[in-house]
Amino acid sequence: MREIINFFNYEMHLGSEIVITPKVILIIFSVFFTTYLFLKFFKKITLRALNNETRSKFRSIFTFLNYSIYLIVILITLDTVGVNVTAIFAASAALLVGIGLALQTLIQDVISGVFILADQTVHVGDIIQVDGQIGKVENIMLRTTRAVTRDNKVLIIPNHKFLTSILYNWTENGTLTRESISLGVSYDTNINLLKNEVIKLANDHSKILKHPEPILLFDDYGDSALMFQLFFSMNKSFEANFVKSDLRYKIFEKLKELGIEIPFPQRVVTHKNNPSKVKK
Repeated sequence: MREIINFFNYEMHLGSEIVITPKVILIIFSVFFTTYLFLKFFKKITLRALNNETRSKFRSIFTFLNYSIYLIVILITLDTVGVNVTAIFAASAALLVGIGLALQTLIQDVISGVFILADQTVHVGDIIQVDGQIGKVENIMLRTTRAVTRDNKVLIIPNHKFLTSILYNWTENGTLTRESISLGVSYDTNINLLKNEVIKLANDHSKILKHPEPILLFDDYGDSALMFQLFFSMNKSFEANFVKSDLRYKIFEKLKELGIEIPFPQRVVTHKNNPSKVKK
């Protein structure tokens, strides 16, 4: 019995100030295992009370908190059983600084991911624009967010981009978005006829909403054309480019049918011939 007690009290010196015994290792293992069981039970109970979207967010945040809790519990346990935790930090300070610098971007991504999930800045299904890239959010993880672009490519966005770049959330206020296309016509155009025909084309399009109604705004007097902007509303803004293209085709054909000219910049070059004078 005494041999067993002596074994568990056997001191292993790590440096001059850090002393660990088998008893300490056993206590750490026991506390670690107890913490594991508690966290597993807590996760199971919490997931039951959440809906599908919230479950995904909780899993991501819980993964981050999981490791943090383990680290805190181990440090508290070491300090409680008499291990000099300060000496451990002092001995590994240079290593921790090096790891921190190497993992700086990763840490930014993880912290940003926690903020996104907690603050609900972005949701699955949202259409977002970051650094000129547009995509529909498919998955929000702790380090990255995955979105699908209009041409069905997967866009992997590091989460720190949401904090360091300007984020446009097209569907934050609902699925309805306001879109526009520009057109220019010659100065002799019957603008009332143009207005009626262009708005009719927009109203007849199956993917453009009737309410709010499409409107044609007289935008400006251009150098060679009268400039207009057609505004219309859609529920599926992810398809906006295709709808705009379709409208441009139909407007072009309608303008040709009505004999309305679409002007383009022209340059008149005059050659002036100055024959040299011959002196006699």
